[in-house]
Amino acid sequence: MLAALSQVIDPDLHRDIVTLGMVKDLEVKNNRVSFTYELTTPACPIKDQMEAMAREAVEAIPGVEVIEIEMSARVQSTEEAGPLLPTVRNVVAIGSGKGGVGKSTVAANLAIALAQSGATVGLLDADIYGPSIPGLMGTRALPKVIQHDGKKLFEPLVAHDVKLMSIGFLLEPDAPVIWRGPMVHSAVRQLLGDTHWGDLDYLIVDLPPGTGDAQLTLVQSLQLSGAVIVTQPQDVALDIAIKALKMFRHLKVRILGILENMSYFICDHCDTRHDIFSHGGAQRAAQELEVPFLGEVPLAPDIRESSDEGRPVTALRPDSPQAAAFRSVAHSLAAQVSIAAARRRRTISLRAV
Repeated sequence: MLAALSQVIDPDLHRDIVTLGMVKDLEVKNNRVSFTYELTTPACPIKDQMEAMAREAVEAIPGVEVIEIEMSARVQSTEEAGPLLPTVRNVVAIGSGKGGVGKSTVAANLAIALAQSGATVGLLDADIYGPSIPGLMGTRALPKVIQHDGKKLFEPLVAHDVKLMSIGFLLEPDAPVIWRGPMVHSAVRQLLGDTHWGDLDYLIVDLPPGTGDAQLTLVQSLQLSGAVIVTQPQDVALDIAIKALKMFRHLKVRILGILENMSYFICDHCDTRHDIFSHGGAQRAAQELEVPFLGEVPLAPDIRESSDEGRPVTALRPDSPQAAAFRSVAHSLAAQVSIAAARRRRTISLRAV
């Protein structure tokens, strides 16, 4: 039975599912075969395809009449995040070279899409000067302070099944933050380490635009699973986005991919596609820089309107094409995290030999 299942190759990890340890609790009884197929993420973009391949492999064995496959998932860590976040498996930074590219909207929708897949997800707003996650996620309550392991911690707010923390929850809505760099450094570390995140598969960190204090603090404080660069397709935005990407590379942070936001517009009246900011620039840049291209998200009134309502489009209109675009990107991101985690496990295994 295992020999048959070892013919099933994971297309992302390029190894068979038996070697990868994905086949659990295998039981063969008379003409019945049952097992659990444990994926590396509940957001696997080819979950149905992988189940069908496993079923086909077992069906080819003479005498098998009943096949029961339970699909499950267990997210693996790409890195040990460190003592600041001991219960978080993967920390993913969402960055951009400049403001106005929709980075926070992307971060919020990706977090919700991952949570909708069944993952446990947190969203940290690390934009100290311009926190937008409270408005995007529709909550501005003051987080409770709890006692945990002898330490006072913030209990994160929860919206759309995502745990949230932002400096915006701790300040008056219109209060400006007029701080120098060291205070930003301290605030980011406090939001990270003084929040009771609990057990998380993914912590999405919405960074401020550019390459400043918050980015350096995050990289110096944690081992990141990687960074996602959000850009628009036009050359000016791409040129600045590439600077952000190269900053992460310089700091030895894995680039999980580039995402093209506001990629195109579909006219409501004529159903014609318009490439308002050009098109395909992010994909070309990804190819040239040899990093994954995670996908494209359209420019659409629904995305803006739902964000203004505090219910991002993946939550408000989950069946819409716009939500589907964000889910596709989230699945691609989860796949890249799984690939990085598998490489880490293989490296550790080889070192142990």
